[in-house]
Amino acid sequence: MLGNWFKTTILMAGIVVLFGTVGAALGGASGMLIALVFAGAMNIYAYWFSDKAVLKMYNAREVDAQSAPKFYAMVKELAQNAGLPMPKVYIIDEQQPNAFATGRDPEHAAVAATTGIMRILSERELRGVMAHELAHVKHRDTLISTISATIAGAISSIAQFGMLFSGGGRDRGVHPAVALLIMIVAPLAAMLIQMAISRAREFEADKGGAEISGDPEALASALKKIHDYAHQIPMDTAEQHPETAQMMIINPLSAGGLKGLFSTHPQTEARVAKLMAMVR
Repeated sequence: MLGNWFKTTILMAGIVVLFGTVGAALGGASGMLIALVFAGAMNIYAYWFSDKAVLKMYNAREVDAQSAPKFYAMVKELAQNAGLPMPKVYIIDEQQPNAFATGRDPEHAAVAATTGIMRILSERELRGVMAHELAHVKHRDTLISTISATIAGAISSIAQFGMLFSGGGRDRGVHPAVALLIMIVAPLAAMLIQMAISRAREFEADKGGAEISGDPEALASALKKIHDYAHQIPMDTAEQHPETAQMMIINPLSAGGLKGLFSTHPQTEARVAKLMAMVR
């Protein structure tokens, strides 16, 4: 838990330094001041509201014991097994099978699953997936996961500073140095996410999920199914916001291009092998 808090602090501090440096380079002292204020406000927003922003981005709808009795009861039982407070439960109307957890701490957590995953998985397999997501909550992975997704999405706003401080009148375009900066910042954002979020956390969540559900084989079976379907069915929201891909249980992005930089998931085959070793 301490490690995740440390990584979150480093990530936030790094963003403040990055924005301040860019602001100073483009607009001197006034530019740095504006950039620092913006970075500070963004960090505050990311900490308190990033989970709601991501859920809204995916048009997730909250369900309860009346609207989704079986699914809600499943999550409730698993949360009790894990010794966690009951999280909020959401369903996302997407054909691609996937799921994620979010929230700054276990007391403010939420788990979400797509209609696609609820359709293709058996009850036993779905139970394994939700246990995996609750393991992320228990390990407090969700804070840095959600914050990093929000910050990476906001990195593009550095371009606005370039337009603001490039100098001159309205007819002048962005300075070539600003264009170069933007080209550097985009992959930097991806690198920050990969540094902040280790692939090891998925292995740990798989192990924790198997322990919470008591059924590692079901989670292994679910991962294989999700992997096969996810690469056949696109998820438009994830494609438009690739920085959120690392939150999902299986990478929802089509391969290739810049989006590949956001692939923080270990190979599904390796995850399945580790789970089956638990069975043996």
